Amino acid sequence: MEEHFFQCPYCWEEISMLLDTSVRHQVYVEDCEVCCNPIELTVSYEDAVLTEFQVASIEQ
Repeated sequence: MEEHFFQCPYCWEEISMLLDTSVRHQVYVEDCEVCCNPIELTVSYEDAVLTEFQVASIEQ
């Protein structure tokens, strides 16, 4: 597991999430720990190195 810091696309606060480095490509939804809005994360790893990290707001 690896902690990654980024800015929430809703409240613009810097937050962190734990990413699973053992999974090569992931797309999932997590709630912001500050404003509780859902964030879609796209994460890719190659040889345990983060190669892609994208966040997007989900229209409610």
